[in-house]
Amino acid sequence: MAVKRGQSGGRMLQVFEAVAAAQPIGVSALARLLGADKSAVQRDLMTLADAGWIRSAGDAKWELTLRILTLARTPHSSNDLRQRARPVLETLRSATGETAYLTVPDGGHFVVIDALESPQVLRMAPPVGMVVPSHGSATARAVLPYLSAPEQRDLLSAPPDADLLAQFAATRARGYAVNDGDIVAGAVAIASAVLGPDERPLGTLVLTGPSERLGPERRALLGGQLAGAARLLSAA
Repeated sequence: MAVKRGQSGGRMLQVFEAVAAAQPIGVSALARLLGADKSAVQRDLMTLADAGWIRSAGDAKWELTLRILTLARTPHSSNDLRQRARPVLETLRSATGETAYLTVPDGGHFVVIDALESPQVLRMAPPVGMVVPSHGSATARAVLPYLSAPEQRDLLSAPPDADLLAQFAATRARGYAVNDGDIVAGAVAIASAVLGPDERPLGTLVLTGPSERLGPERRALLGGQLAGAARLLSAA
């Protein structure tokens, strides 16, 4: 017998994910983003706030609380990678002066599971739990070359064309991928895939910072460092 799914629970999860992706955000913007009734979204927000998952950020906007970090501490296969990657992230941040973070695949998306911010005043600061776009991000570009053809098609919503296949080959050859302002204007991200024994991507190491500090020459230098760090994690 088919089990009827609860619509309100599904919508509440959508509201929670939308707050995580666009925080701080108000109820009107959330309702437009989700194409949902404003009153229903408001009720979901109040339920999430009462449960301690979100809080008021002022100006009638909402943001996640630190309670989300309790989920990150629960047993999960990505925890081992996060623990092994932490000293690598610390070294990368110290050596480069830029924000270093770790993502893992989660369904058709990628999620930040650890991040160490740059000490610089002008810096990028992706929060733990942030969903990274599966199209155009440095993370996606670093992972796609190591996926099967069906997986590439699913992630891209279409088979990769000849130009993309050439980019995949170039990424594999140099060991890293770059996003220059395609997701956030003025921000550069450099990513390198961490691979398992079967060359399946377990996650990505990422360095990010403002484009004014990450010109072409420095990107190549940092990309080489990042690729080396990812190889060490892959071999661990």
